[in-house]
Amino acid sequence: MTASTAADLFAKPGADARTARIVAAADLDAALEALPEAAATHARASGFEAGASQVVILPGGAGVDALIGAGPAGSAFDIAGAAMALPEGDWALEATPFDPTETAIAFALGGYQFTRYKSARRSPARLVAPEGCDAAEASRVAAGAMLTRDLVNTPAGDMLPSHLQKVAEGLAAAHGATCTAIVADELLQENLPMIHAVGRASADAPRLIEFEWGDPAHPRLALVGKGVCFDSGGLDIKPSSGMLLMKKDMGGAATVLGLASMIMDARLPVRLHVLIPAVENAISANAFRPGDILTSRKGLTVEVGNTDAEGRLVLADAITKAIESAPDLLIDMATLTGAARVALGPELAPVYTEDESLAQSLKDEGAACDDPVWPMPLWGGYDSWLDSDIADLSSTGKGGFAGSITAALFLRRFASDAKAWAHFDIYGWNPSARPGRPVGGEMLGARALWRVLKAKFGG
Repeated sequence: MTASTAADLFAKPGADARTARIVAAADLDAALEALPEAAATHARASGFEAGASQVVILPGGAGVDALIGAGPAGSAFDIAGAAMALPEGDWALEATPFDPTETAIAFALGGYQFTRYKSARRSPARLVAPEGCDAAEASRVAAGAMLTRDLVNTPAGDMLPSHLQKVAEGLAAAHGATCTAIVADELLQENLPMIHAVGRASADAPRLIEFEWGDPAHPRLALVGKGVCFDSGGLDIKPSSGMLLMKKDMGGAATVLGLASMIMDARLPVRLHVLIPAVENAISANAFRPGDILTSRKGLTVEVGNTDAEGRLVLADAITKAIESAPDLLIDMATLTGAARVALGPELAPVYTEDESLAQSLKDEGAACDDPVWPMPLWGGYDSWLDSDIADLSSTGKGGFAGSITAALFLRRFASDAKAWAHFDIYGWNPSARPGRPVGGEMLGARALWRVLKAKFGG
């Protein structure tokens, strides 16, 4: 869906490229002293302070065509903004202090623009893959992240459940996967009642989108993505300010699709099973109500505490279905709670799992690729907060505390039979621009998860 593919953002091998030198803020004085006097004077007069992604074009004879500031040089994303700050054309880096592949990924993402409704303001600079870079890996990761960004950025009018199904079908077809969907009242016939209940008020029918890919003899990996394509809050309607960004409430589905594209492109030796419960939480005469009792696919009855806590309901049925195929690892990703944002803000991806090794790997790999993941506690002491007087459990629990934890505990009731399970409560959105991360939809946690999956399954 992007105007440019990730491959378009990289210069072709052998390109006649200009050169740029990366300068960390701590090394600014030494870097300027190493330049010819005229070039150093020009850089100083231009206000170059080696801030993150700051660029200065140098006069001829400097031995290098541009300097790129890296600020604290904490990660490759500190130079990602150079993709839009350097003049258009092909550029090569003299060297990079960062992992070469991560440098290419960050630079490519720095050139991302959402152009479905508005023309690109300019073409990004194209990077010659740095020495030691795995160009195919950089391209697939950047392309997966761009797909996620595009899907989240697309307004709900063009990204309802039927549209999301077409995206999944196209992705599956491109990689030889088998894609199916259970739609509308078929959900009741196939025992997916909570997905049906949440989405039945919309004119665009609810559905469970699934695709499978890979050798059935390989370890089975299930990815479940929350696909609430728009969330009005239902009868517990949100205020207008709360609805403004609800096109992003399918960010879990978008992230799962971006990750799936990486898995299939790399031909990771897994049997991939993607499940996306896709609904619009709308309002009409047949909308589900606060206080309703829903019977889940697992057989547990759920008292609806608030119709604006709908994501956990659709995830519960999808998780139950995923477990029936006995995956070796089950991951769900969802823009689930505002409480997670209160706890960790928009940049950290909270993850819940009882597999301490998996949690540590996610944290470590997230740090390595500047996609931070933070393990959160499945605190059993709060499990009783989900008790209901008239059903097996409440969808929202009591007390109003620890909302992200209690949502995760709710999902654990349905994931209890999984061999291994992790739940991501992501935000899926950049509220302010940073180098390589423009305002808008964002893939959170999935680049870290991709690195863990490669290590685990041998990619």
